Amino acid sequence: MAQQIERELEVDEYTLGLVGPDQEWAGTVADGGTVRTHTPPACWGPMITPKFKGGHEVTKPIRVDGAEVGDAIAIKIRDIEVTSIATSTGSMSEREEAFGDDPFVDHKCPECGAEWPESVVEGTGEESIRCAECGANASSFAFEYGITAIFDDDHEVGITADSEAAHDLAERAEEAMALPENSRQHPILLYEPSEMPGTLGHLRPFVGNIGTTPPVELPDSHNAGDFGQFLIGADHDWGLESEDELADRTDGHMDINAVREGAVLVCPVKVDGGGIYVGDMHANQGDGELALHTTDVSGFTEFDVEVIEGLDIDGPLLLPNEEDLPHISKPYTDDEVETGQALGEEYGVDVQTDMGPIQVIGSGATVNDATENAFDRAGTLLDMSEGEVRTRCTFTGGVEIGRLPGVVQLNMLAPMERLETRGLAHLVREQYGL
Repeated sequence: MAQQIERELEVDEYTLGLVGPDQEWAGTVADGGTVRTHTPPACWGPMITPKFKGGHEVTKPIRVDGAEVGDAIAIKIRDIEVTSIATSTGSMSEREEAFGDDPFVDHKCPECGAEWPESVVEGTGEESIRCAECGANASSFAFEYGITAIFDDDHEVGITADSEAAHDLAERAEEAMALPENSRQHPILLYEPSEMPGTLGHLRPFVGNIGTTPPVELPDSHNAGDFGQFLIGADHDWGLESEDELADRTDGHMDINAVREGAVLVCPVKVDGGGIYVGDMHANQGDGELALHTTDVSGFTEFDVEVIEGLDIDGPLLLPNEEDLPHISKPYTDDEVETGQALGEEYGVDVQTDMGPIQVIGSGATVNDATENAFDRAGTLLDMSEGEVRTRCTFTGGVEIGRLPGVVQLNMLAPMERLETRGLAHLVREQYGL
């Protein structure tokens, strides 16, 4: 049934950890329209809630009018607003008796054996998530080393709590995490971890899982080349036979901290309508997400959409804020152009100065695999050999680690004529004032 096309679309309904073509649409937004999402914390909360079939709680997919397979959608992030006042995070340990092959996906009660059991909260702490049928501790995760972080009103800084403050927040966990009405997770503040109290940290919010729907159903946290490795050979409904089947991913789960207010993300369309979904907002995160998790929060994200016809990309492209680019990937200044042209005249070289920054996202089992994936994607996008991609990225760019073990941003200054051919030049010029 056709859906009404909205110029402005509000989305506040979520999946139970899955993305794919069979998910119910949240609505349809016009090409050039605006979407505003209200999302719950995505990672630790769903991880400790046994009925989730993936590690995140993301929005139902959003259809973009006119987007067809082989196109791309530019997501222009206009605003990110954190609403949680605190969260808990840290490195994890697994309770092997509470899952089958994958602690993020195939949950079971360790006592009664119920699959993806309904659960209730009894008290606080790591024993508080109980099977509704038999009362056993049904969560598949605990903290190896955990913190509770508290934020100032403007979400500019955070501090880590001691045990007394962490317990207070645990007793009002849903309120402190500002869980949206339709969220179905247990708040991770219930676990009340309190390691390294009194540590002060900078905040800069971003969205860790944002992208388009893959043509096959996947756990939302595994829609990436690194986390997707856990699906290969797995004995559950989303198990894959080989690495080749991961080619259907859209790499929505990136955890790249440059995907923040002001950035433009260009995503492949692999199902008609695109199916944009949003979740996993973080208050901050260092490159690599070295603890495997960070400060998951509730909040609002507002973005505009634009269909790029026939771009036919395999994975995302990112146009970050200029201040987030490596120094040698930033647009040339007028003085640099003048100096470069003078040097060219001296040596009889026609100097290319109509260049624009672009980041190609790659993912894979390791950082090296992810970088090779990015080389392949960049070469296809820009009609370059791998040697030219490697050399341009060495001289005018580089590789940054979004997440370990395998999500990277491949930076380069690309010839604008190549970007023009692919229909991307206007986005690059708008983003960097070129």
